[in-house]
Amino acid sequence: MKSLRIAVGQLAQETNHFVPMRTTLDDFAARLLLRGDAVLNGWGDARVEVPGFLSVLAAAGAEPVPLIAAGADSGGPVTRAAFETLLGEMLAALDAAGRLDGVLLALHGAMVLEDCDDPEAEIISRVRAKLPPATPVGVSLDLHAHVTAEMLQPDVHLVGYRAYPHIDMYETGVRTAELLLDRLAGRRRTAMALSKRPMVVSPVRARTVEAPLSEVVAIADGMLAQGTLLHAALFPVQPWLDLPGLGFAALTIADGDQQAARQAAEELADAAFSRRHRFEPELLPLDEVIRVGLASPGMTLVGDAGDGPTGGAGADQTEVLRGLLAAGADRAEGVILLTLCDPPAAAAAHAAGTGAVLDFSLGGHFTGAEKIRLRARIGTLADGAYVARDAGATGFVFQNGPTAVLEAGALRIVVRTRPGWEWDTNMYRSVGFDPAAASMVFVKSSGHFRAAFEPLAARTLIANTAGPTIADMRRIPWTRVTRPLFPIDPI
Repeated sequence: MKSLRIAVGQLAQETNHFVPMRTTLDDFAARLLLRGDAVLNGWGDARVEVPGFLSVLAAAGAEPVPLIAAGADSGGPVTRAAFETLLGEMLAALDAAGRLDGVLLALHGAMVLEDCDDPEAEIISRVRAKLPPATPVGVSLDLHAHVTAEMLQPDVHLVGYRAYPHIDMYETGVRTAELLLDRLAGRRRTAMALSKRPMVVSPVRARTVEAPLSEVVAIADGMLAQGTLLHAALFPVQPWLDLPGLGFAALTIADGDQQAARQAAEELADAAFSRRHRFEPELLPLDEVIRVGLASPGMTLVGDAGDGPTGGAGADQTEVLRGLLAAGADRAEGVILLTLCDPPAAAAAHAAGTGAVLDFSLGGHFTGAEKIRLRARIGTLADGAYVARDAGATGFVFQNGPTAVLEAGALRIVVRTRPGWEWDTNMYRSVGFDPAAASMVFVKSSGHFRAAFEPLAARTLIANTAGPTIADMRRIPWTRVTRPLFPIDPI
């Protein structure tokens, strides 16, 4: 008996419409770009989607056929040239693959091109066009995906993360692959349904372990436990997209029963929408956050919500640094940790060397944010590479480029070359700091940072900072979204 041959690939990026940058092929190459056998063995110990696919195929004795694995950091719309290059390689690999029994793809769901609002639907459609009719395709999606009706195509099943913070990426890959094998064996027939509501949720209040979203998750868990569904996913959506149809989505898969899938999706979407007024984020002005941190014992953990690189920001806003200096925090007794992405400053620090004292002009490299002048001593210098140790992308190697610690009194500013995910405590540990020992720790993130950092903190505060990932939904400058939309409209 011939073993199953399953093609495996990834093409993922999360777009933010409110940054001036475009995402190019170089951005994919800097983050993740694997070809050939590296798609199968180039992940190290990373617990993300594709290794999840591969673990299931290996256990089943199926042969994985590599396509391409490409992922860029969140940022501006992807150029058509980059998209065509990467998707073209994926399609060429499909042409060369020979017999295939199925395809597994790791997508994000919130990618946008400079000339296309729904490239995931285009990826799925163009991949399917290369396959014999009825070839099953399994697709994993991020919880912040902008899921559209056009993505629900014949012979395709979509499986989303079920946790935020994103601590189930590997498990999502496992679920996606297991369902594909069940379909091929005739054990399951997937009937998929999507229901959306005109509501956008701030990521500050979109944690699946915190009410009110946890209550909707519990309803979905009950459906799964009763055997009503094969899969249920909630998509609070990436809010910094300016697209028609933006909103909260529930996606369900039943075993051959389209009506059951539809009814469950509607129930879950209604459950979320009925709680819409309870999704208001708890945000504090930056000056109040700093005042509390300077006056309180233990480590104060602060989410710099407006400048989150995992939401597409350049991590180059100087509002936090400016606020700390204005409050005299550089004269505080305990060390204060914060980050900034500034390639010229990192390069200048590396050129001068540890111990040198320089005048820096910091910030605004990507987004044009206001710069700030600072005289600082150069501390630790590093190449910016570290292995994630905490829940989430555990084992993934992050490459943030040349990195330097700038010391200004009590302030320790970790200046890096590329915006990087601020999910993992190794972003500080890798340059010699124990976050638990600091008096204040700033992280450019709305919510995911809590999984790793919050156990170390005496208190966690979210600063209502400005920037491309602003956490107050009423302040997002949308122009194309379908109205009415909660909370900017009274629904």
